[in-house]
Amino acid sequence: MSLKDKVAVVGVGCSQFMENWTSSADDMIVDAVFEAYADAGIEDPNRQIDAIYCGSLYSAMGPVDVSEALKLYKPLTSVYNYCATGTEVVRAACMAIAAGVYDTVLAVGYDKPKDRGVSGPPVAFRGVRDLPATPAGWFALAAAPYFEKFGAGREDLARIAVKNHHNGTLAPKSFLKKEITIEDVLNARVISWPFGLYDCAAQTDGAAAVIVTRADLASDFPKQPVLVKAITSHCSPNPHTDPDHDFLRWKATEYAARDAYRMAGIDDPFNQIDVAQVHDCFTMTELVSYEDLGFIEKGAAKDHIASGTFELGGHLPVNTDGGLKSFGHPTGATGARMIVENVLQLRGEAGPRQVKDAKLALSHNIGGYPTGCAVSILGVE
Repeated sequence: MSLKDKVAVVGVGCSQFMENWTSSADDMIVDAVFEAYADAGIEDPNRQIDAIYCGSLYSAMGPVDVSEALKLYKPLTSVYNYCATGTEVVRAACMAIAAGVYDTVLAVGYDKPKDRGVSGPPVAFRGVRDLPATPAGWFALAAAPYFEKFGAGREDLARIAVKNHHNGTLAPKSFLKKEITIEDVLNARVISWPFGLYDCAAQTDGAAAVIVTRADLASDFPKQPVLVKAITSHCSPNPHTDPDHDFLRWKATEYAARDAYRMAGIDDPFNQIDVAQVHDCFTMTELVSYEDLGFIEKGAAKDHIASGTFELGGHLPVNTDGGLKSFGHPTGATGARMIVENVLQLRGEAGPRQVKDAKLALSHNIGGYPTGCAVSILGVE
């Protein structure tokens, strides 16, 4: 049984993503949700919203944070799947509607890691192949095998960073609005080889909200409805301990992509998907994901990066708002923020970063080591 065309997105909202020292998580939730209310034309949420799904990596108080911030006391479920939490929140809301349980549901992803009292993610003492590792350390392990096998290098990663920084300058809610050059990327201090500073997403504070409803009710809302063609999640063996892991792919992405394409009826994603938001926690993650998502053949990323395939104006623009590289990564918010951007693109509301005639949009959100991946496909036809 497929979710295809049973659920529509009718409202989206996003807070400013930033190092937010002057307001609370509640403030960001209110910013995102009230923007989504206005977008959906919702004036009486206590009457018009049936349920809430929320997600945060760093707060175990989701039901309290969200209901109290909004003064909206409805059935509320907290959802968690590492960095894929934001998409999982929307997926749960869509499944509840497709199952006939609710008519209209609010999905909220948020996080405020700057209140944690540390400068970055902690070292994971359960290491990679028995070595201590940070996220940069374990994602960087994919680079050397890929570079050796397919001839790519740091310059290819730098072009991804330059692209995403440029796109971020066109997105009002992004954190980093700074054009950079390939030389800037290559000369930046090394974080974990081959990743320099500009290869790594920052941690920021942020929230994003998505309102979904039954497809047959979508015409009751003011904006053009965006139909959910597919939204799915898959897990895979932990690559740290999987003896079959070759460091050239993320299996969870491959599994989730295949399931999403089956659900949406897509057999040629490179030519059928018009715009995509890809999880670029690190530039290497974005590069590998081009291939794991089936956009191009394994090993072909270098040539497509050089030819501008994934740039604004290219054949398949990726991370049109600058991605995690420009927004940072408030973990629970990221996947929902990707869906917000795709909705704006499909409605033709993305301003100077608008992809012409976009009809079908994909978002890709990985979590764990990565051991999980959630993929959504939205469309307006």
